[in-house]
This record gives sequence, structure tokens and C-alpha cells, in this order.
Amino acid sequence: MTQQSATAENSTHTAPATDPAAVPRIALVGVHGFGERHLANLARLEEAGALELVAVADPNPPAEGRLADSVAVFDDLGQLLAADPGVDVVILATPIQTHAPLALAALAAGKDVYVEKPPVASLAQFQEVLAAAESAGRLVQVGFQSLGSHALPAIRRLVEAGGIGDILGLSAKGQWLRNKAYFKRSRWAGKRSLDGIDVVDGVATNALAHAVATALHMAGAHTLADVEAVETDLYRAHDTQSDDTSIIRVRTTGGTTLLCGLTLCAPEQQDPSVTVHGTRGEITLYYTRDEVVISTADGERRENFGRTDLLENLLDARSTGARLLCSLPDTGAFTSVLEAIRTAPAPQAIPADAITWEGEGDDAHPVVHEIGTLISRAIKAQATFAELGVPWARALPPVRTLTLDGQAIAEYQDGSRIRAVSSPRPYLHPVRTLQGTVVTDHQPLDHVWHLGIGVALQDVDGINFWGGRTYTREAGQYVWRPDHGSITSTATLIEETAATSRGHDGRLQETLTWNGPDGAPVLVEDRRWTWSGVNSSAWQLSLDFALSPAGNQPVSLGSPGSNGRHEGGYGGFFWRLPACDSAAVWTPAGAGESEVHGSVTPWLAWAGKFKAGTSNGGTPHGSATLVFVAAEGSADPWFVRVDGYPGVGQALAWDTPVIAEPGTSVQRSITVFVADGILGTADIEALINRQGNRS
Repeated sequence: MTQQSATAENSTHTAPATDPAAVPRIALVGVHGFGERHLANLARLEEAGALELVAVADPNPPAEGRLADSVAVFDDLGQLLAADPGVDVVILATPIQTHAPLALAALAAGKDVYVEKPPVASLAQFQEVLAAAESAGRLVQVGFQSLGSHALPAIRRLVEAGGIGDILGLSAKGQWLRNKAYFKRSRWAGKRSLDGIDVVDGVATNALAHAVATALHMAGAHTLADVEAVETDLYRAHDTQSDDTSIIRVRTTGGTTLLCGLTLCAPEQQDPSVTVHGTRGEITLYYTRDEVVISTADGERRENFGRTDLLENLLDARSTGARLLCSLPDTGAFTSVLEAIRTAPAPQAIPADAITWEGEGDDAHPVVHEIGTLISRAIKAQATFAELGVPWARALPPVRTLTLDGQAIAEYQDGSRIRAVSSPRPYLHPVRTLQGTVVTDHQPLDHVWHLGIGVALQDVDGINFWGGRTYTREAGQYVWRPDHGSITSTATLIEETAATSRGHDGRLQETLTWNGPDGAPVLVEDRRWTWSGVNSSAWQLSLDFALSPAGNQPVSLGSPGSNGRHEGGYGGFFWRLPACDSAAVWTPAGAGESEVHGSVTPWLAWAGKFKAGTSNGGTPHGSATLVFVAAEGSADPWFVRVDGYPGVGQALAWDTPVIAEPGTSVQRSITVFVADGILGTADIEALINRQGNRS
């Protein structure tokens, strides 16, 4: 993580030597929009004697008196180069689609180039301009000004010194708002292409491109070779071609994952940031103000840094051979992201019911509901909006669907999209009542490693198959460790049948392997899901699983509780519920979290008004009751959370490890009734008795 590529460390000026005493002569192409900022910066540097502005080019000339009389004014770069006013450096502050052809023209004329971001509109253009620069022996600096921040080397040194422990990943967060006028400022604004020419305007490639470029730099991804894969999840609330609300996930060849959550549809403008997430803390850079916030168990400290102007850096490189801070080759990683966006399907429109428009006329701007929470959740889970199951996102097909009379009541996920430190594993989500109320959640913001309904344990011979931090007796607390396992199917589907209300049970039975961090099998699991209808408003789901050592040695099955955490014995069967209003939980012996948590009773009920969809919020969708029925003779206590988060489990190793011996298996069973409406104790006992008579 954050290790510099060879190109970034060693990139130096290879152009012919220049007279150090000569004042560089500059031409600016594009004097309006961002060109105004360049004019101000050029005036500053010219007053300091660092350069001379000799020419500008723009089809819309600057206002009279804006420039000194000595500055030549041309309609375009072609005219400027033909007139040959003795220019050394050409600055391009023009529309995206013109960057590559103008840079090629300037390089062919023997000029060094400063080009605004993004430098090009496609990978093919990047390679063409790169080859032209190398052939001409000229420099190309790209205007990602944040890469001149002195905070970047300071952050790298802190990370390399282990200041925040081992690196879990990086994230970029950008929450801006843009109104309708923003997309009317030019013909190319909001366009993926214009007149058949690539533009690739969008939240990640232009508006918040600095967030992406800075994050890639901090992840040690500079060149094309530094990027292993780019995944995009693109959406729009504005009536444009381009994306304005997106997730970009980058995996580097160094093994780092970067998750960018970006929107132009926030309720208010926020300072964008890039964060390095470590096992002992976080480092966040607010790159627009060069402020670093370091958060560890010892507290929080802030530090402000200076910044090197990239034009000054280019001039220094010309005269002394200094390293460019943002050379064209070192934007290869960013170009990989741009190319992935360019070639991705068109952004999907976010439906009107997920947006609120604020303001009038051209000042109106869309606000995507709960977008701040969704981006935070995506970053924490390193997941896309689609993977989180956001209602307006693209639907990802499940591996299998559990049906009752043809109606989908649960979806089987194989866990392959889950980040490694959340212990990937198969699970059911979403699970629905017969009327469609969703009663499971996965990857919620409070515990992104909670995955619907499934089987998980935090300590299997020291391996974490639960996800997140591990509670150890030695530390007396939760700590991050490189101990995460994964549970995968052996691809041996033993049995799969569909359920009907006419007496046919649905059945899904398979063999799973529990693999350690090194991929070696630790446990073999036989798992069976069974489901059937009960009545017009309820159905039942049963889970049977058996855990056996994969080798010829005993395997210890433990929990935080067995490692010393008081009443923290979760592990085994676990059901993560979504947000729930008016939640009530009770057993035959008591009611409320404090009464039922840790108790051993034949059944436990949970009732309330569940939110629509998953943990992205919404209005109450429907009332439902879940009845968890223990196997006859079970001595496993109930693990229950209501106030902190909604979840129910049956603790396999409450305060003592369970040993799985070779040749035998640790077996558990549970049945859950999923009912619409709020049931009372008498209704629950009737359901259970009906099931008992049926079996």
C-alpha cells in the first residue's frame, strides 16, 4: 500500500537541456472557465519573474484589457503554432475531448505541455499522447493539483512506519451537489460522447476526478501496470448521459483495494476526502485544503500541509531535471479508471421516488435519498450499490432462489462478492414474508460482515469465519488480525427441490468447506435448508448443519464468549434483521433483550415493523413476526441484540469451545416461522404445535 511505482519515483525530465537563465515563454489555450484560474496563476508567476505569458488561444477572445498588450491572441492552437511566437510550454485548459489532439499538436511542435484533467478521453488517446511525448522527448504534466500536496509523502512515511497498522484498504469519498445550470454551461457537459467523439464527462472522470487520482496515488497505483482491475457501478439522477452518483472499485497489482463513493447529488456540499484504513487507525486527507486527520486509539490529531504548484514543478523539471509530480505516465492508473467508465454500460437512471429536487429552475439540484449513508456503507464494505442491494441499483441475480408456489421467498448468495476481511460465506438474503416484507439485512453499516441468514464462527482453531475484528483472551478486546477464513461450496449440490403449499417441501442440500487464510480446508460442513408453506400468512424455514474436521485432528469451535467476552458467545446460526420499529422480543420465560439474551428456551419470537428493502432506510414496509424454534433438547443459549442492532442467533459455543472430533460431527438444527403481522404467544404455540403434528 502507498508504495510508489518505479515510474513515480524516477520520472525525470528527458527533454533537451534548456538555458537555466532563460525565462520560459508560456502559451495558454482556453482562457475562460478553468482558464481564468490559469490566468491568475500565470500573473502571479510572471510578477515573480518565473515565466512570461506570450500568447493565448481561444475562439472566444478574452475581454479587452484582460491581458497585457504584449500577449498575442489567436483563435486556436493551430494559428498560434503557425505564428511561432517562441513558446516553450503550452497549457491546455480546454474541453476534455480536445485534450489529446491539442497535446499531440503541441508535442509535434516541440513544446512541453501542461494539460488539465482528465488528460485524455480514452486509453487509446493516452497511449498515443504518451508515445508522442516519448518520441519528442518532451514533458507532459497533468493538472491534478492535489498531487502537489506535501501531505502525500508525509502520509506515505506514516503508513510505512506502521502508524496505523496493517492496511485494510483505501477509500475516496466525494459528496457534492450540482444544479441543472452546471450541465448547461457547455455542449460537452454531462456527455459521454459528443458528435461521435469520446468526452467521458462524469463524477469520477471530471467533477471529482481529483478524489480518484489522489486515492490512486495514495494506493501506490500510478501507471497502467499498477492496476489489476476496475469495477464500475454508475448511476445518474440528472437528465444527462454521464454518471453523477457512482461507485468505482479498483484492485491494484500490489493487492490493495480502493473504493470510491462519489455523488453530485448530495443534500449539501462536503469537502471530499481520501482515507487509508488500517488495523490500528485511519488517515484521512482532505485534499482541497491539504489537511490530514490521523485517528487512532490514542485520539485524533490534525495537521495542515503546503502544496507545490504543478506549473512551477513543470518549470523546475525543465530547468533542473526535477521529477514531475504528475507526469502523463503516472496518470495511467487514472486512465484505467476512465477507460472502464467509458466502456461501461450507460449509467442507470435513479428512479424519481428515490430523489428529491431542491430549488427552482436552473438552480434546482437532485438529492438522492440517504446517499451519505449509502456511500459510507459502500466504503466500509468495499461494495458497490448493486452488491448492497440498494433498491434503485442494478439487480444482481442470486446464485439460487428459494420459492414457494413459484413465489420468491429467499435468495441464496454464495458470498463471492464479500470482501476478504468479512469472511466470505454463503447466506440467504433477502428473505421475505409471503406479503413481501424483507426480514433480513446484509452488510449493514454497523457490522458490514453481518450477512443475512447463515452459519459463522469467530474462532475455529484461531481462524475467524465470522468477519471483522477478532476477540482474543490475550488482548481482552477485539483486534484486527490476518485470520479470516472463507466458506465455499464444493460444487457438489446434493439435492435441490422447490416447495409448494400442497405438501412438497423445498430442499437445498450441499457440502461446504471452511478454508483458512491460506486456503487449506479446516472443516467440512453438510448443510441443508428446508422450507414449506404453513398457512396463507406464514411459511417455515429449517436449517440443519453438521461440522466435521477436514483432517485427522480435532478442531476447536469457539466464540468471543469462549475467549473471555462476557455474554458474547455468538456463533453458529445467526439471523441479521433489518431496521425494525417497535421491536418486541420474547420467549416463554421472559421478554426484552436483557431477559432473553443468554436464555435457553424452546422458542424465541421477534415482532415489529420492518423497513423497506435493506438498511438504506425507508418508511415502515410491513409488520412481521419471526419465531425461532430450537431443536428438541437443545442447550444452546439464544444470542439476542435489539438496541445496538437487530439480530438473533443460537450460540454454539456460549462460554466454552466445542470440539469437533475426527470421524464425528457437531450437529445443530433450527426452524424459523416467517409470518406476516404481529403474532401473540397463543398464535406462536399454535404454529409450533401444528409443525409438531405435521412432522
